[in-house]
Amino acid sequence: MTTIRASRPSLRRRLLVFLLIPMIALLMLDAMLSYGVALAYANRVHDRDLSDDALTLATMLGNDRLGSVLTPQARFLLEYDPDGRSYFTVTSSKHGLMAGNGQLPPPVHAPALGAAPVLYDVRFDRHALRAASVHTVARHDPSDSLVVTVAETLRDRHEQAREILLLATVMQTLLIVCVLALVWFGVSRGLRVLDPLTARLAARSHELTPIDGADVPQEIQPLTRTIDALFGRLRNMLALHDRFIADAAHQLRTPLTGLSLHVDRALADPRPETMADAFAHIQRLTQRAARTCSQLLALTRAQAAPPDTGERQLLDLGQLIPHAVAQRVHEAIRAGIDLGYAGSGQPLYVLGEAASLQDLLDNLIDNAVRYAGRGSRITVHLSARPDGGASLGVEDNGPGVPADLLPRLSERFFRVGGSNEEGSGLGLAIVQHIAVRHHAEVFYRNGERHGLYVEVRFPPAAGPP
Repeated sequence: MTTIRASRPSLRRRLLVFLLIPMIALLMLDAMLSYGVALAYANRVHDRDLSDDALTLATMLGNDRLGSVLTPQARFLLEYDPDGRSYFTVTSSKHGLMAGNGQLPPPVHAPALGAAPVLYDVRFDRHALRAASVHTVARHDPSDSLVVTVAETLRDRHEQAREILLLATVMQTLLIVCVLALVWFGVSRGLRVLDPLTARLAARSHELTPIDGADVPQEIQPLTRTIDALFGRLRNMLALHDRFIADAAHQLRTPLTGLSLHVDRALADPRPETMADAFAHIQRLTQRAARTCSQLLALTRAQAAPPDTGERQLLDLGQLIPHAVAQRVHEAIRAGIDLGYAGSGQPLYVLGEAASLQDLLDNLIDNAVRYAGRGSRITVHLSARPDGGASLGVEDNGPGVPADLLPRLSERFFRVGGSNEEGSGLGLAIVQHIAVRHHAEVFYRNGERHGLYVEVRFPPAAGPP
C-alpha cells in the first residue's frame, strides 16, 4: 500500500510566493496607471493635431470667395481617416451652414473671434467624438465670420494607448521574471550560510552543548537560542536523573544491606525470639528505605521545577497553614509530641502552589518531630512581616544545633552528629528548594534556651482578588 507523504514547507517557495503575489498586484496596478498615462499622452497629441486641422481648414476657407464650396479632393481629405471617421462643419454668421458632412453640436462655450481653438467632447451619429472649434473672420468680407469645427472618433487614441501599454507590460513582465530569478538565486546562495550550523549538528552524537556561535546569522539566533535553552533544560533533567540514581544507590545501600543481613540471620536461627527480632529490624529498615525513596522523589520534583513555573495562584496562608497543621495533630499525639499553632488569624496572601507549600510545612514538622524527640513541644508560627510579606516558622524545644552547623542544614544528606533518630538528611534540602521556587528565604537559629527555629520568609504579594 502506497503512503502519500505531505510535502514539507519550503522556505524558497514561501519567499517566492510572498514576492510573486505583490509583484503581480503591482504589475496590474502599473498596467492601469500606464494605460491612463498612455491615453493622456495620446489625447494630448491628437488634440494638438485636431486643433491644427481646425486652424488649417479655417485658413483654407478664408482664402476662398464667400459662398464657394470645398472641392471634392479637399472634402475627401477632410473626411478620410484610416482608423475611424472624421467630421467637419463650416458655418457662416451670414449664410449659415456652408459645408460639412454633418451638423456637429457647437461647444457649450462658443470660441472667441480670433482665439485659440476650443476642444470639447460630443456625441454625434452614435459615436463619441473629440471636436475642435475655431472662430475666424472671412478675409473677403470682414463683416462675416466663420466657425469651423473639426471632429474625430476616439478609436485611434485608444489604439495608441493599448500599443504603449503592451510594450510597457512586456518590458515590466520581463523585469519581474528577472527579479524573481535573482531572488531565487540570492535566497539559494543566502541559505548556504546555514550549512556550517547543519554540519556541526550532524557531526554531534549525544552532545547537548549550545549550538549558537559566531557563524549563526542574526535572523536564526532566536531559533538557536531556543534550542540552546531546550538543551539546557535537558542537561538539567539528565543531571537530576543521574543524581537521583546516585543518591538512591547511596541512601538505599545501607538499609538493603541490613535487610539482607537480618534475613540471613532469621534463616540461620529459626528460634522465635531471633525471628521476631529480625522481623522488627526488617520492618524498621523497610520503613527507612520507603521514607528515603519518598524524600528523594520529593527533592527531585522540587529541583526539576525552576522558579516561576507551575500553577501559581494567590493563597491565604492564614487558612492554608492552620488546616495543614491540624492534619498532623493525631500523628503528633501518637508520637508523644505537643504540636501547636500560633497565628494572628488575619489573611496573609502569597503567590505560590498549595501542594508545594504543604510539602514545605510537612518537611519542617517532620524534621522537628524526628530530632526534637518524644515528649517535646513543637509550635508552628505564622505572622505578617513589616514589608508586607509573611513569615512561617517551626520551633521545637529539642537539643538544637551547634551554631557552626546551622549554615549546613540545607545541604543534601547532611545530618547533625549525635542524633539518635535515623533520617535521610533531605527534609530541609527539600524545604530550601521549595522556598527558592517561591522567592522565599530560609533562616535557621537556635532558641533562647534550647531547640531550633526554622523561619521561611515569603515576599509580599498582591491583595485578594
